[in-house]
Amino acid sequence: GRFSQSDPATGERYNVEISGGVWSPTIQAVVASESILIPGTDIDLVNDLGIVDERFPEFRAVLRPARKHKFRVGYVPIKYEAEATLSRNIVFNGILFPVNVPVRSLLDWKAWRFGYEYDFIYRDRGFLGVILEAKYTDVTVELESPFTLEFTKAKAPIPAVGLIGRGYVFPNVSVTGEFTGFKLPGSIANLDENDTGSYYDFDVYGTLNFTNNVGVMAGYRRLTVNYRIDDDYGDFQLKGFYLQGVVRF
Repeated sequence: GRFSQSDPATGERYNVEISGGVWSPTIQAVVASESILIPGTDIDLVNDLGIVDERFPEFRAVLRPARKHKFRVGYVPIKYEAEATLSRNIVFNGILFPVNVPVRSLLDWKAWRFGYEYDFIYRDRGFLGVILEAKYTDVTVELESPFTLEFTKAKAPIPAVGLIGRGYVFPNVSVTGEFTGFKLPGSIANLDENDTGSYYDFDVYGTLNFTNNVGVMAGYRRLTVNYRIDDDYGDFQLKGFYLQGVVRF
């Protein structure tokens, strides 16, 4: 077959790999939204709005048409809802939400990633590769009081580049690390001088392969997104452990 020249480690003979599981991150998040030249308050979603940590499903798939080439997709539907009584006045979208008023909040973040990986070093017991990807980020933040409902949206495909490496510590146990990121300075793409954005995704995980076709993964992922567009501001960090099952064919 195609891999007859070598003896790949258990779990490295496949054309399609699909994994899914649960991610349990802690969240830090600050947002601000300006409207009609009324500056917005920097709102801490945890301290001001009472958002608490949640668990999310996470899905990944890899299409591998040739040994060194992989097309990757990943998706995490991130959603937080909370109710809290404000301990201070906040301004969001030009609207005052006064102290002691109950506010229901929603953070809805659909985090997609689409990428291509080229493993420029490939051995039976490990590889080193480069990743080019588009992270499609769709974030909605909504605040509702008895008097008003306000929301802000940010949608953007964000390009990113990075590295991935994998080594086998036993014939059927691997450790993989990858980092992708992008920083957008305000001076390019005809953006306002003050428009900036960054996206960093760090992921390290171990995989135990029972057979070539079935395994489990345990890992730690940190996702950091920061943007300032037209005086709208968002700063999100999710970091925590995950567990996934893996099938390959």
